[in-house]
Amino acid sequence: MKKPIFKGAATALVTPMKQDGSVNFERLESLVNEQIKAGIDALVICGTTGEKSTLRYDEHVKVIEVAAKANKGRVPLIAGTGSNDTVYSVELCEDASAAGADAFLMVTPYYNKTSQAGLVAHYNYIADRVNKPIILYNVPSRTGVSVKPETYKELSKHPNIVGLKEANGDLSSVATTRYLCGDDLYIYSGNDDQTVPIMSLGGLGVISVASNILPAEMHQLCEAYLKGDTKKASDMQIKYTGLMNALFCDVNPVPVKTAMNLIGMDAGPVRLPLYDMSEQNIALLKQKLNECGFSC
Repeated sequence: MKKPIFKGAATALVTPMKQDGSVNFERLESLVNEQIKAGIDALVICGTTGEKSTLRYDEHVKVIEVAAKANKGRVPLIAGTGSNDTVYSVELCEDASAAGADAFLMVTPYYNKTSQAGLVAHYNYIADRVNKPIILYNVPSRTGVSVKPETYKELSKHPNIVGLKEANGDLSSVATTRYLCGDDLYIYSGNDDQTVPIMSLGGLGVISVASNILPAEMHQLCEAYLKGDTKKASDMQIKYTGLMNALFCDVNPVPVKTAMNLIGMDAGPVRLPLYDMSEQNIALLKQKLNECGFSC
């Protein structure tokens, strides 16, 4: 049986920026410490929420290095290293590992996409050449390709492929994947609003956007479910659903960075081509933050 990288809630951490658009590394250190102090179970660096697509290679590696030094091994640090270029992804994994990453989050190849057989070849090629465990990341709304349960079954045979961040929104597919793979592929929700439903199908937790502003709450939600208090977990899921939905009223991570700035958490701006939210969406976000006890 494979060992899971973490159980509970992992924050898909934003990459804080200064007003000139450069990475705010000092603020990154403080965000890592704040998350761990709040009880988060793991951290994902340089994922979609971390604006990986607009980080230069040197920035990407430095963000991982700075986060790892701040983390000091307290929680698993998972680095986004996926790419639509297989060899590039291997190179990034090597540098991320040297920078202090404990594991890799690898999105399916985007834009050029590939077949299901190509996905198996792509991931196995990488897994054969890295020395840390891999969490697959399926987000077809972004990549234009979706991994089938039967493909997960094939990929789960590799000892370095241990987990899955599933963001396809299809609970039936999650159930089939769990049936086919069992404990050879641990499943995490990739959508905050499906955390409890996916855990009810055997998932171990969530890789969360909302935990940028709700780290303690998302940890407690997952902890409650894992300890058998499904009512508490379900009640928390329902309580925060409005805010979770509002955090996706625009392209991620625009709303969550906006929310952080509204409540004084200083995430800074997003990089182009991402852009500021409309006043209408900001009003909605403020409303949902206020409903959850935030002042903004």
